[in-house]
Amino acid sequence: MADPVASVKDVFERHIPSRLQAKPDVVAKIGAVYQFDIAGPDGGRWSVDCTTPGGKVQPGSAPNAKCTVAATDQDFLAIVNGRLNAQMAFMSGKLKIQGDMGLAMKLQQIL
Repeated sequence: MADPVASVKDVFERHIPSRLQAKPDVVAKIGAVYQFDIAGPDGGRWSVDCTTPGGKVQPGSAPNAKCTVAATDQDFLAIVNGRLNAQMAFMSGKLKIQGDMGLAMKLQQIL
């Protein structure tokens, strides 16, 4: 990624939608719904639906999510911007995953 993402909201409104649009084959291969629960003043809840062609990102919770990702706003931005390794963040408890771990591993393709 050329420019660092400035806010969590920007990740879900611009960054992820553009990545989904650029990689329709990856969206089709994933074929599941992710839930993101980002804590902190810049956080929020979003779902990323890879079951629809082209994928869809929307605010709020997804009751049918197969994988839930939780982190603080600071840690999540650091992961997206490449300043924090996602596996290290998971091992140190900064990144929490619930549900399908195989889907969690596929996330790096769209983040």
